[in-house]
Amino acid sequence: MGGSAPRRDHQLPAETTSFVDRRGELTQGRELLARARLVTLTGPGGVGKSRLAARIAARVQRAFPDGVRFVHLSGLHDPALVPLAAADALGLHDRSAQPALDALVEQVRGRRLLLVVDNCEHLAGACARLAAALLHGTEGVRILATSRHRLGLTEEHLLEVRPLPVPGPDADLSAADGYPALTLFADRAAAVVPGFRLTPANRASVARLCHRLDGLPLAIELAAVRMRVLDVDQLLDRLDDRYRFLTTGSPAALPRHQTLRAAVAWSHDLCTLPEQTVWARLSVLAGSFDLETAEAVCADTTPEPVARPPEDGEYHLVPHPHPAALPAQPTDGSATPVRPRDGFGVRARPTDGSGTCVRPAAAPAGVTITLLPPPGLRTDDVLEAVAGLVDKSVLCREPGPGGVRYRLLDTLRQYGLEQLRRVAGEEEAARRRQRDWMLRRAEECERGWFGPGQPETVARLRADRDNLRAALDFSLSAPGETLAGLRLAGTLWFYWHACGASREGLYWLDRALAAAPEPTRERARGLWVAGLLTAATRDFPRGRRHASEALTLARALGDTAEAAHAEYVIGVIRLFGDDLPGALRHFETTVARGPVPGQHLSLVGLDRVELACALGFLGEAERAVEVCEQALKRCERHGEQWVRSYVLRILALAHAVRRDWPRAERHGREALRLKLAVHDVIGIALTLDLLASIAAERGAHEHAAVLLGGADRVWDDIDTGRWGSHTLNSVRRDSEERAAPALGRDVFERAHRRGHALGLTELVGHALQEPGRPHPAEATAAPPPHDDTTVRLTRRETEVARLVAEGLANQQIADRLVIARRTAEGHVERILSKLGFSNRSQIAAWMTAQRRPARTAAPHPHPPEGIT
Repeated sequence: MGGSAPRRDHQLPAETTSFVDRRGELTQGRELLARARLVTLTGPGGVGKSRLAARIAARVQRAFPDGVRFVHLSGLHDPALVPLAAADALGLHDRSAQPALDALVEQVRGRRLLLVVDNCEHLAGACARLAAALLHGTEGVRILATSRHRLGLTEEHLLEVRPLPVPGPDADLSAADGYPALTLFADRAAAVVPGFRLTPANRASVARLCHRLDGLPLAIELAAVRMRVLDVDQLLDRLDDRYRFLTTGSPAALPRHQTLRAAVAWSHDLCTLPEQTVWARLSVLAGSFDLETAEAVCADTTPEPVARPPEDGEYHLVPHPHPAALPAQPTDGSATPVRPRDGFGVRARPTDGSGTCVRPAAAPAGVTITLLPPPGLRTDDVLEAVAGLVDKSVLCREPGPGGVRYRLLDTLRQYGLEQLRRVAGEEEAARRRQRDWMLRRAEECERGWFGPGQPETVARLRADRDNLRAALDFSLSAPGETLAGLRLAGTLWFYWHACGASREGLYWLDRALAAAPEPTRERARGLWVAGLLTAATRDFPRGRRHASEALTLARALGDTAEAAHAEYVIGVIRLFGDDLPGALRHFETTVARGPVPGQHLSLVGLDRVELACALGFLGEAERAVEVCEQALKRCERHGEQWVRSYVLRILALAHAVRRDWPRAERHGREALRLKLAVHDVIGIALTLDLLASIAAERGAHEHAAVLLGGADRVWDDIDTGRWGSHTLNSVRRDSEERAAPALGRDVFERAHRRGHALGLTELVGHALQEPGRPHPAEATAAPPPHDDTTVRLTRRETEVARLVAEGLANQQIADRLVIARRTAEGHVERILSKLGFSNRSQIAAWMTAQRRPARTAAPHPHPPEGIT
């Protein structure tokens, strides 16, 4: 709560609040993973399964040379996307024609890694299929799952995550620190009441409170935040009243499995009406979100209605700080009791307009009570409500691209959905607002795609991917919304194609095209995008059919822009299919015609890229250089990077054909740098192949071997057959045939393995080095060029260096130190300059050396920490 939720990237989540106890479960979890390949943490919502899984994974990560990755499923609701979510977490960008799950297994078959699959309960069948495929198809993959229920596989080992131990009514509290539940409450209370600690005066009350909450961590955290306005005894009294009301008598009658729900409901009761409304409407957001999204989804788009008193039988919901103190309902049978809405901490305003907050005693026989929706919310109301929900630990606050983002924990989101569904039409209206906002955001990103800010656009869309999925699913499931879904899926063409999400894009487009067969501009767009993505999986016939249908439809509609886009796809398929003369004729025609009104500038630029590519491979280097230089000018005028990176790659190819190796290598490196900036994994693979070929031609054979190893590793995550392209495979084969004999097979294989072991960022860093300079992994392992007697970092620089050594990115460092990101970046650059280093991993190695005490004897031979 309040920042304790794991971050939703795919590395080990950063812990932003303290981790309390769980020593026994940590030990048991490690022991289970040592002997079992599938371990599932089970337990009720709010018990701490995700936190425990993250901590177990952190303890065993050294045993997995290929890494530990998180698959976060709480925002995913379509079983078909589970293998794609796992592939995304693993950094795989499969473009083969295999089914997604088969491709995933094939790509990780030889790896030793731990996959943490979080929140499986709502996708249990799909998660079981994922686990079974990985267990049966690989030897080195282990799975740590969290779920409220077991997955049901015979290989599965269960670890039940129980609530934190709490003292009984007669327990000796002199050693209260031995009870983790009390420690957790004190820790979270101290965050809102500085200086709070357990004392002899408050231990008994805290113990009673934690006992009442059954030791559930989430319930304890929700209660602790109330210490802002209540002391422990007041907190306990009011919680007891709430429980007594829910159980019509003794709070002891509340079943344990309802404890968390009761605590969440009580927390909901104490929110203002705008906060309750925003909580409910935000529950349609499947992932994290920024403030703009919250405002778009929660603010009413229609003018606020004129206030009127309720008519007979209608009640406005209003908050009440102490629901149990409301008047009791009559029990004499004279009228039908009006049941309070379960978990909705409000009562109703009577029709007499008195303004007093009372529970409606009863409804006359045959009269229906109508609960009116809340009054209209303005944007300012949403901002205030979001701030209030953060203060109450209902919303988690986390850093993200573009600034602060927010998230509802799954338990609280499900509760909010229940409240939203109590008012007819509210859920559909909120989901439509959410979809419309995602469509506006996608269209804005598409308009600005050929321009500066592409890395930021990619990062924002990746952060929004759960909400994009929710918007697409709503559009393709709700009556009358399918055309909007097709429009959204087609608008995101640049994201699906440029950012490694082609499989998912094709999934949504296939659904949307089937649901919206009418001859519309949206269908023409969807068809050529589907054709482009299909061709990338080597299914050229199907891709050609889609693109040809798109071209026919666009011409029939008189839409020259979509026709031009479809023509681009037809030409690309010829190029991918090794029809170089046909591709050359095609793109000579489209480039000679020039841009048409409405044609996206990215596709205008790619027309020229493909023309230059065909020219280069056919040996017409001079013409290729001329076409590239014209395209570069357009990209530079707009500050564009993605198309520019492709232009530079083809320019490098053209200079290689001319045997101008220095220019070829310079342009190739610049292309690679830009491709990493926009995370264009396919472009990185293509450029590494080219740079390896250039290095081999220049006689830098060891450098070429390392680049080939790295390129092969990247292609492993895409398509090991390089799409079956004769041209692409011949480039790779020629490079090896030059480098291997020159080095000798053993030396070549060692260099190839070294490149194959590098991560993507390290690999690009190596490729950007001049041949003959040590590659980053070697530089990291080497002794630092300076020692502490010659280099003095400032105190703040030392803090930053320590955080770099912990693996934090610049934004995370800025958040930890409460400074601007640009300031953090400046500190890192000064540290690199002072130490004479070129990358962050060297800073980490240097910090480790500074902390390591000098030894005159050999260190004690402790084995490295592994699973056991």
